[in-house]
Amino acid sequence: MALIVQKYGGSSVADAERIKNVARRIARTRDGGNQVVVVVSAMGDTTDGLVKLAYQICEQPPKRELDVLLSTGEIVSSTLLTMALHSMDYAAISLTGAQAGIRTDSAYSRARILRVEAKRVVKELERGNIVIVAGFQGITEEMDVTTLGRGGSDTTAVALAVGLGAGECQIYTDVEGVFTADPRLVPEAKKLAEIGYEEMMELASYGARVMHPRAVELGELFNIPILVASSLTQDPGTLIHGEVAMEVRNKARSVAHDLDVAKITIVGVPDHPGIAAAIFGPLAEAGISVDTIVQNASTENITDLTFTVARSQLDEAMAVAEPIAGSIGARDCVSAANLGKVSIIGTGMQNTPGFAARMFRALSEAGINIQLITTSDIRITCIIDEKQVRDAVRALHHAFELEIKD
Repeated sequence: MALIVQKYGGSSVADAERIKNVARRIARTRDGGNQVVVVVSAMGDTTDGLVKLAYQICEQPPKRELDVLLSTGEIVSSTLLTMALHSMDYAAISLTGAQAGIRTDSAYSRARILRVEAKRVVKELERGNIVIVAGFQGITEEMDVTTLGRGGSDTTAVALAVGLGAGECQIYTDVEGVFTADPRLVPEAKKLAEIGYEEMMELASYGARVMHPRAVELGELFNIPILVASSLTQDPGTLIHGEVAMEVRNKARSVAHDLDVAKITIVGVPDHPGIAAAIFGPLAEAGISVDTIVQNASTENITDLTFTVARSQLDEAMAVAEPIAGSIGARDCVSAANLGKVSIIGTGMQNTPGFAARMFRALSEAGINIQLITTSDIRITCIIDEKQVRDAVRALHHAFELEIKD
């Protein structure tokens, strides 16, 4: 008897009919002779609604209380899904993240899983139950509820798959898999049958919303294959794993984009040791993730330093950066929130020249100005005006011939 871990996203359980549809899919898996553990997200836009409500009540909700509040969305989904299975005469039980043994640190709203103590899950499986776990949440050593950040249910599912020794983790959402670009921007985008962990990590980190990067990282660390597929069709989906065919590794694979980008520039920074630490240390302590960093060449020991953050964190980042700019003797601290980023990703870039030139040429021919550039071994990212992101994605998808099947 195989053990299968499945995860269903918020769109898959958005209403009563979709919850019943998910229950039928789970029942088919159980009928195949498998033990089944299911992780669910909150229904539809429930989390956004709870956040909005919290801020209507309190300008600065206490982080601990906000996590307790947000965790209830997944509990609602898990209990309703369990009820749907009971109505179909299947034995099932819902568990909170704490009951399922998801132990985390105490970083509210962005907690990280320390370990999975899955004894209760195993016991329920041995009793013949389908186990439905509320995703996105865990509990600290002090028994305080935490949440894992947006997309955290993916991480819950992969962590449970690791903790239970499952052979595969199945992530079901409202898309049919991983595509060469967002099909909403590029209708001719192709679904990938498979993709490696490394490429998927870059895709997830640079705009592809189909998987959370921490979940992919966990899958790679413990070599757990992850299937991404639609909960609304029987399409086979995309398999994320470590054994990608050799030919597939010799080209660019996908274009990712992200509109949640803002830029901060500290103007006239004294160029001497310790300045970067003085700027980025406090940002890290405030929980602000910095992405692209560009420092101009120093002239008379004065330089400009530019970095990007998520647009949603711009105000918080400026509140930290402006006092620092004053304290280090910089001339000014300015920001821009009308940016986006577009990335071309593929392991073929690692040892093959010409990818950057091809990318820059395609953007130039489309009349798109590049403001910042950042790279890794298998990724090139350009920061551009948000209004040009759609055109940039289409131009790059065509330039790298991604509409042509492997």
